[in-house]
Amino acid sequence: MIGIVVVSHSPALARAAVDLALEMVGETPPPIAIAAGAGDGIIGTDAVKVAEAIDEVASGDGVLVFMDLGSAVLSGTMATEFMTTTDEVRLTDAPFVEGLIAAIVLANAGASLDEVDREARAAMGPKQSQLADQGGAAPAAESNPNAAGVAAAVVAAVAPAAPAAPEATTAGPAEITTDATLVNPDGLHARPASLIVQALAGMDATLTITDVTAGKGPVSAKSLIGIMSLGAAKDHVLRFTATGDAAQQAIDTLVTMTADGFGELAS
Repeated sequence: MIGIVVVSHSPALARAAVDLALEMVGETPPPIAIAAGAGDGIIGTDAVKVAEAIDEVASGDGVLVFMDLGSAVLSGTMATEFMTTTDEVRLTDAPFVEGLIAAIVLANAGASLDEVDREARAAMGPKQSQLADQGGAAPAAESNPNAAGVAAAVVAAVAPAAPAAPEATTAGPAEITTDATLVNPDGLHARPASLIVQALAGMDATLTITDVTAGKGPVSAKSLIGIMSLGAAKDHVLRFTATGDAAQQAIDTLVTMTADGFGELAS
């Protein structure tokens, strides 16, 4: 599992960002270390602290370093000269909050350094597309193919109809397709998306999700940013398509999670 280092001028900012990201994973998150502040309550960064944080989380699979702004980048660069680990260490230009959330979720699912970095760099896609839909600037092209397409806000719907029973059909000898209806109030926001990614981790299956109602997708079901880019709301019909030895297991897992409202239904 890769390690993650968070470099910030402010210890409070770094801790808050990490705490938010940890809400998306279980009790065994990837190795994370914070290198924030310049000591004695001084706002700033310290390259030696960053190097120590890198060495702390290095375990052989690589380390991804997030930096907030300005001298944090300089400290991160200098830290690579002080560290003792032989792990690959990558300084990412991913957004500090959105990228960190995506990285922790993917790292927790066992993704490689390349996969985690790519997902983190694409993390602004859903927000950019949402604002573009509202008349803001058009989003820049993303490097992550799973995050392609437009994203919409995940909104709560009212007076929902009864969810339709999943209808499974075989689209080919190695492909299984099933439709299911979202029943949780807020649709596919960050937490359900992270649960999907973690549930599918390690399964020998390639699975995509399409929002049939909105006509968006397909996106990889193992991409947090891709799933969030659908902006699928309550009562939207999702189409799960899977191939691979564990295709049926993956489909069954997502159908069950969707029917249970990803644990968000009132008891």
